[in-house]
Amino acid sequence: MPGSGSRPGDGDGPRALVIGGGIGGLTAAVALHREGWQVTVLERAPAIEAVGAGLGLTPNSLRALDVIGLGDTVRSMRAWQAEGGLRTPSGRWLCRTSQDAAAARFGGPFVLLHRATLVSMLRSRLPEGALVTGADAAIADPGGADRPAVVRHGELEHEAELVVAADGVHSAARSALFPGAPAPRYAGFTAWRLVVPAPDVAYAPHETWGRGVLWGTQPLHDGRVYAYAAAAAPEGERAPDDEHAELRRRFGAWHDPVPAILDAAGPDDVLRNDVFEAAVPLPALHRGRVAVLGDAAHAMPPTLGQGGNQAVEDAIVLAHHAAPGADVPEALAAYTRDRLPRTSEVVRRAVRVGRLVTLTSAPVCALRDAAMAAMNRLAPHLALRALDGIADWSPPGHDGSVAARSAGTGTDGDGTEGARTDGTGAEGGPGSG
Repeated sequence: MPGSGSRPGDGDGPRALVIGGGIGGLTAAVALHREGWQVTVLERAPAIEAVGAGLGLTPNSLRALDVIGLGDTVRSMRAWQAEGGLRTPSGRWLCRTSQDAAAARFGGPFVLLHRATLVSMLRSRLPEGALVTGADAAIADPGGADRPAVVRHGELEHEAELVVAADGVHSAARSALFPGAPAPRYAGFTAWRLVVPAPDVAYAPHETWGRGVLWGTQPLHDGRVYAYAAAAAPEGERAPDDEHAELRRRFGAWHDPVPAILDAAGPDDVLRNDVFEAAVPLPALHRGRVAVLGDAAHAMPPTLGQGGNQAVEDAIVLAHHAAPGADVPEALAAYTRDRLPRTSEVVRRAVRVGRLVTLTSAPVCALRDAAMAAMNRLAPHLALRALDGIADWSPPGHDGSVAARSAGTGTDGDGTEGARTDGTGAEGGPGSG
């Protein structure tokens, strides 16, 4: 029966259950805890810190992290100051930009760190025992105005005034809440990620686009390098031997430092994941007393580096509306009103840039590269405008130095929209988040 057995979140405050211990789920848990909620995070995996690779945080999510006291700590981990940009496989630069240009445009830096670093920081701000790993949770009842939500965990059912579903791109909670909504679809490309010691060759942060493939190299603050790659491929395809060998076949002859990074890696260092996108937005980001956030709500290609960043935004806005004493169903309706239009537009723009990445025609790719180079000559750092209306966002009540703009514009005064061509805003590259 509901509430039988242990009751996560028992205490003086209202009870919140978070399904999923990723970046979005943990940020929501910390933010809700600071608002006075008794929070428990139920994570299916047996451990969380070592999972994943690189994660790029853009100024919008850093301002969101300011709300829970982590923004400046993350900013201190900024690894590079020099220019970076977009290259061809031969090494020719197509366009460049810099941290200074990004900060001037968006009011703050871009920071790349290992996902495990942020996970550890978030977990440290939760009470002892608030995170339960190895816990496969499911929505039994989304609740309503006159009843709590119910989450099934093992043989027990737990009641909560608020449930946060942050269980990833293949979210079981989303399917339970919106059974008629289309599931995220395959984006048409697969992705690899790896973290290795910095190679003993000079390099600048870069993203390199080929025909239906890309490679990115980004320094981490701890002396390691995060690299990512993507390629148009059938869904589910895997290397006949191992993924490290597959990367050598595809990228081994590319410009420095790509060969040196591959030399420093081994088969166990490479992660591979297919990329999915929520092409059709959900009808709402809540039902009853359950909110969905992050990839569970709006899976997107990492081509704008915004998957994890939008999950952080979701979490902070949710906690803002679910302040102590708030009517939870009304608070979740406000959360949907704030987040659904924005995240739907970010997904749309990420999908659009993903089409540029997966082009395979030699003439079309040549035209794409020529256009990127011409844009850079006419207006240096123009590539940053792909994040206009995204990276300049501020959370509710934040007194940012750059006014938040609507994510629906995406223009730079001439009605055009740029692609992310610098690699500096990478969310950790394709496949992460």
